[in-house]
Amino acid sequence: MTFRTICLHGPESTGKSTIGPRLARHFGGRYVAEFGRTYTEANGIGWTMADLVAIAQGHDAEARAALTEGPLPVILDTDPLMTEAWAEMLYGHHDRWFDDWRHTADLYLMFDIDLPWVADGTRMFGTAEERRRFRDLAVAILERRGVRWAWVRGEGEARWRNALAAIAQASPSP
Repeated sequence: MTFRTICLHGPESTGKSTIGPRLARHFGGRYVAEFGRTYTEANGIGWTMADLVAIAQGHDAEARAALTEGPLPVILDTDPLMTEAWAEMLYGHHDRWFDDWRHTADLYLMFDIDLPWVADGTRMFGTAEERRRFRDLAVAILERRGVRWAWVRGEGEARWRNALAAIAQASPSP
């Protein structure tokens, strides 16, 4: 596996925060937790666009520090591209800062909405329609950016195995 960064991408309640630390342990790398959750727990969910930019900038700073400090690979529990999807969900547009951001991951794992949605006080989009819309926005952002990405689907251990398989299939040949 030759990726320096793998980003877990996708809507709420899709298993990113469960699988992320496990991937870091499996590959002997480092895990960067979702900055947006930390920010939200401290400041609440009444975000402005400026809050979303601050979340994206905070996550970017943590990711860059992790790349410097190692070990690799760095497993990112979302990044500014997912925060851009949040902006699109909440406001129907995003700040120009997101267009200018260039520190994309080597591989994005797109976590599908095939797990039940669980309310936890910070999650917002739990209906089937909202989840589909959020997923579709997240995929559209990956496609627009032209980044390498792969689906992760399945429940329980199948989801874990599918994440590993997606990484193996996307890994460049030696």
